[in-house]
Amino acid sequence: MNRIDRISAILIQLQSHSLVKEHQISERFEISLRTVYRDIRTLEEAGVPIIGNPGIGYSFAEGFKLPPLMFTQEEDLSFLIAEKLVHKLTDSNNNKHYKSGIEKISSVMRFAD
Repeated sequence: MNRIDRISAILIQLQSHSLVKEHQISERFEISLRTVYRDIRTLEEAGVPIIGNPGIGYSFAEGFKLPPLMFTQEEDLSFLIAEKLVHKLTDSNNNKHYKSGIEKISSVMRFAD
């Protein structure tokens, strides 16, 4: 994984959890703690309000949320495949819930033409 993809993924990880410890980032991306600290510093220098310190963990400042992210073509395709599988392999109730969830995701995403 290249650095920009990793930093983007760290942003998503920080948004998804109230506190993320260095070792969690290090293990997930198979990087050293030193690299974790550099990546966190890069995010801070880019203006992302990160709270935390080495040894404690990191989180976003209260109230900070990332704008909706765009899915890659591969991710879009996986959603289409999942929709087909849900439709064929589950009952109408689960299908209804899946479509409702996808609709919520779609409502906050900005799709390119």
